[in-house]
Amino acid sequence: MSLGQRDMRVNHAGCLNRCELGPVMVIYPDNIWYNYQTEKDVEEILRSHVMKGTIVDRLLLRPEEGKRH
Repeated sequence: MSLGQRDMRVNHAGCLNRCELGPVMVIYPDNIWYNYQTEKDVEEILRSHVMKGTIVDRLLLRPEEGKRH
């Protein structure tokens, strides 16, 4: 995946203290949290947010939200 001049690092971080919410991903330094269920969701986050800077609203995990269904 080509990111141009933007650097990216992917690392495993366990459940990030939000295990009850299912799989989560956080994008730093933006501090945007996502809840994802499929590989397509992850791909959408990487293509939209990481590569283009566009937040994926349908997968956004807000601090006040509970577990997504």
